Amino acid sequence: MRQGLPSPGRHAAISSMTSDTAALPPATAQEMPAPDGPLSRARPGRERIMAAIRTAAVAEFSLHGLKGTSTQAIAARAGLTKPQLHYYIAGKEELYEELLMQVLHAWKVVFSFEDASDPATVLGDYIRKKLDHAIDSPEMSRIFTREILDGGRNLDRYWPNARAWTQKKVDIINGWIARGQMRPLDARILLMHIWAMTQSYADYAIQTRVMLGLPPDAPIDREPIARELVAFVLGGCGIKTTP
Repeated sequence: MRQGLPSPGRHAAISSMTSDTAALPPATAQEMPAPDGPLSRARPGRERIMAAIRTAAVAEFSLHGLKGTSTQAIAARAGLTKPQLHYYIAGKEELYEELLMQVLHAWKVVFSFEDASDPATVLGDYIRKKLDHAIDSPEMSRIFTREILDGGRNLDRYWPNARAWTQKKVDIINGWIARGQMRPLDARILLMHIWAMTQSYADYAIQTRVMLGLPPDAPIDREPIARELVAFVLGGCGIKTTP
């Protein structure tokens, strides 16, 4: 047993640690709350243990999804016993809910169109940020992918917001089209193409390394990838850029 961890029999009740996320009503568009749960509310002195639990949960959920992940597996990966894990969390569901919302909240904040005046700059920055996230945080990205593959039942609160945020981007792109800054196209499909091309580097990270001839622990040189992706998208959109 690790020093400083509670004895399994010392605490019988954990109701105060239980997330109230499940009791929340469906969020309306643009009002989805920030992630909340035991990972976000770790009390002083517990940060190290909660960080270990978070790392273990991310790894297990990205590999197996909610259904295929057990608290025993999370505990073992975190270096805890199962009773010790349940001292800190009520169950795997609250961990999963919080991590999934962390992914979605980060996407909303990070992947916004900050300056809508120049399509080449905006789309180029957007593609690079999406690619960076896929390469730097592939396991977090795969939690979302696993949820989709499992039917997306835990995303009901997210979709109204996702449609609203996407519509804002669609309106900006349509404005560029109306002003002759890019060729006419379906803005929503363009965004989905960008998501697919960048998300591939998280979901198919093994394939990427095999095709590039990289060992598992070698860093990926993302600049050539970003450069090709940006050129491909801007060229397809009919956006002229200065050399």
